[in-house]
Amino acid sequence: MPSVDESLALIKRGAEEILVEEELVKKLESGRPLRIKAGFDPTAPDLHLGHTVLINKLRQFQELGHEVLFLIGDFTGLIGDPTGKSATRPPLTEEQVAQNAETYTQQVFKILDRDKTKIVFNSEWMSKLGAAGMIKLAGQQTVARMLERDDFKKRYKAGQSISIHEFLYPLVQGYDSVAMQADVELGGTDQKFNLLMGRELQKHYGQDPQTIIMMPLLEGLDGVNKMSKSLNNYIGITDAPGEMFNKIVSMPDLLIWRYFELLSFRSMSDIDGLKREMEQGRNPKEIKIELAKELITRFHGEEAAANADKSAGNIIKEGELPEGTPEMEVELGGQDDMPVSAIINKTNLAQNSAQAKDMLTNGRVKVDWEVVDAKCRLTAGEYIIQAGKKKIAKITLK
Repeated sequence: MPSVDESLALIKRGAEEILVEEELVKKLESGRPLRIKAGFDPTAPDLHLGHTVLINKLRQFQELGHEVLFLIGDFTGLIGDPTGKSATRPPLTEEQVAQNAETYTQQVFKILDRDKTKIVFNSEWMSKLGAAGMIKLAGQQTVARMLERDDFKKRYKAGQSISIHEFLYPLVQGYDSVAMQADVELGGTDQKFNLLMGRELQKHYGQDPQTIIMMPLLEGLDGVNKMSKSLNNYIGITDAPGEMFNKIVSMPDLLIWRYFELLSFRSMSDIDGLKREMEQGRNPKEIKIELAKELITRFHGEEAAANADKSAGNIIKEGELPEGTPEMEVELGGQDDMPVSAIINKTNLAQNSAQAKDMLTNGRVKVDWEVVDAKCRLTAGEYIIQAGKKKIAKITLK
């Protein structure tokens, strides 16, 4: 393993806050591989670059020789994370959770080392806890303590409803750390209350409290708000290479170094070198192109990265498949066929089901270059599917 100082420098890269750093140093000094936890509720079927900030940090821990536990919150997903919400979040169905979780596991291994990653589901221990165990767990905190949480406090003062089950979310997330015996938990800055809950519950159960590493929320392409599909300021990791290239190269210059620090795997000394080059007059666009090619290589391969600039922003011509067209697989899940609306939603050719329906209604979806409508269903096989003027993919249904 690298020295403690070397490890700490990489761990602290881009981190907003570490609680408690002295405890982390002692854990690193022990020389044993640490158990690194990060939890993701499968609330959406695809990931954008904002989600990868945490996953990149997990990758860095793997490079340092530690054990990564990628937690999929299939149980907590049924509750719905109230973080940052001004209203009760509708829970997902078990079917939605299962579908989204499968997509997550496919996507994260574009970053993480599959052989060094343990995928775990919190339903494994929460389903065994039972009603009596849940009541006992709920007894560890008071309503007053829960109302200290900023989003609950705001909703309470505004007279907005807070469902009882929402109080369970931070308790369950905290109990995950107990069940996993986590040494370190990663999370966004908006998750501080939940992350601290893990420390408190570990102490109650006689475990050493986990170190918390909070990563910043990545700004979206507008340079102001956090990256979000709902704000349409995102770069999806399943975006076509040309689309990804165009978005990165067109982003505001003020985001360049933020994105390099949080998204690139280049060393900070390399990044400092690029900063000096830009200060000496190098065109910022050239530097953004370097970042675009690194990220496109990660998610689509070297060939796609090499040709991404050729297809960036191009209108797809009838019968011509652009270079670097992404290839994707969609599982039929035991069905004989699947609606094309579901397929373009799953593969990110549409932002959501509403947009998929709209494109089909307006004749903007083609299968093998033929316009199709919402009644179209596809059986197992290979297809070229185009949605709109710029999105296209080779899709295998199986």
